Amino acid sequence: MSTAIPLTADRTGDVIDVFADAFRDYPVMRWVVGPDGDVHARVRRLIEWFVSRRVMRGGPMIGVFDADRLVGAAILTLPVEPEPPSCITALADAAWRDLGEAARGRYQVYADTASPFFSGVGPHHHLNMIGICASHAGRGLARPLLEAVHAMAHADAQSAGVSLTTELARNVTLYDHFGYGVIAHNEVGQALETWGLFKPVR
Repeated sequence: MSTAIPLTADRTGDVIDVFADAFRDYPVMRWVVGPDGDVHARVRRLIEWFVSRRVMRGGPMIGVFDADRLVGAAILTLPVEPEPPSCITALADAAWRDLGEAARGRYQVYADTASPFFSGVGPHHHLNMIGICASHAGRGLARPLLEAVHAMAHADAQSAGVSLTTELARNVTLYDHFGYGVIAHNEVGQALETWGLFKPVR
């Protein structure tokens, strides 16, 4: 089995490549960017902004490799984040200029729906994204990534566990296998639902 290892900020572009491939047809990405234009390019732009913002806010990245190629990755929010740099506002403004105000509005609807899911669990790690390249899907590469995430949370005395959201019902069963329980479920928009899951480590 592959081993998941921490990634440094200079691998941000590689992580974006992995997520752009893994999430090109993911429901919430498609919902946020809308049906117009080059949808896959717009999904990539959304992911580029999100990953870059998380890195700027100190979010750890973890990856798995096939030889020297990054084929799977995860990115997290820490229980306590450092102060973001001032340039993070310009990063967001540039992304929404590219994606449009309608996309920004839909993203805010999603954030407003999902953000309250974990307000009652205390400081914890949040697994923002975990994805495997389509070429390597089905090889069990999510397991070492999740195990590394769980180990990170367990080693941090400030962390009560790991939270995540998913917009695919079948993923709820997958995460149940790794010890996550559903603590929230809500409708975001037409034909889009989101589930909040949590795995305690304390």
